[in-house]
Amino acid sequence: MTDIIILHHYDTSPYSEKVRLGLGLKGLAWASVEIPVIMPKPDLTALTGGYRKTPVLQIGADIYCDSQLIMRELERRHPSPGFYPAGRGAADALAWWAEKTMFSPAVGIAFAKRPDALPDGFLEDRAKFSGRNIDPAAMMAALPYLFDQLRAHLHWLDQMMADGRSFLQGAEAGLADLAAYHPIWFLQRNFGPAAAPLGGFARLLSWAERVAAIGHGDRRPMTSQAALAVASAATSSTGTVADRDDPIGRQPGQRVTVTPDDTGRDPVVGELVASGLDEIVIKRSDPAVGEICVHFPRAGFAVTQA
Repeated sequence: MTDIIILHHYDTSPYSEKVRLGLGLKGLAWASVEIPVIMPKPDLTALTGGYRKTPVLQIGADIYCDSQLIMRELERRHPSPGFYPAGRGAADALAWWAEKTMFSPAVGIAFAKRPDALPDGFLEDRAKFSGRNIDPAAMMAALPYLFDQLRAHLHWLDQMMADGRSFLQGAEAGLADLAAYHPIWFLQRNFGPAAAPLGGFARLLSWAERVAAIGHGDRRPMTSQAALAVASAATSSTGTVADRDDPIGRQPGQRVTVTPDDTGRDPVVGELVASGLDEIVIKRSDPAVGEICVHFPRAGFAVTQA
């Protein structure tokens, strides 16, 4: 039971959709813990130490934060079918570009056009999350700019399939497709399959249907308390690993603080256990779960001495 894949998420989360499709592409069974859309999230923060972004992956007493790292860990544990049918490097870079450039305008369009659909307290929560004031009138005024930006990026994606390929990098779906799809999924979920500005890109709409058809694998419900019990009964499988090329000489055993460098900048403090080019792992304890290891990607996170 301690090695079951547990995803802490909520259904309307775009980054969670990316991971759910990743689980589907690999044909995996997984437990679904639905977390609150806004803070507080006490059972999740017992696992993460304060990291609040969605989704979070749990396998036993190992907690994986950020969808970038979650997908990498799924690939490591379940390499076939793979997320990299055309190789690594370009796929990772394409995924990073798509998420960083398309997510914000897609979500901004949805929030501006449907403020009535947002739950109570949502805008206030996201203002704290982003570190800036969120003004519905300003969001509405920004719509022309958001449409301009999103159309340009959608055009680039559409051109990638001008040679008749089924997916962004060839005949098979991979990480690049899942990363580029989830902002599009968010618009379609809120406004329909051909929502503006998607309607002008026929190839892209057909591609989105193929990605959606991947599905979510074998999803089974789990309560947050059951997930905490799994963590409490397990022992982390992470061993001590030092990064010989660490830019500032960080070593296992040091107390460090890990913080996202964009939004949701809630610091997590723990003892450095393992680090490398792509990952930082810290050990921490909580009364609800005991000792656990929390994993973060290197890209997009600041690691400083506590």
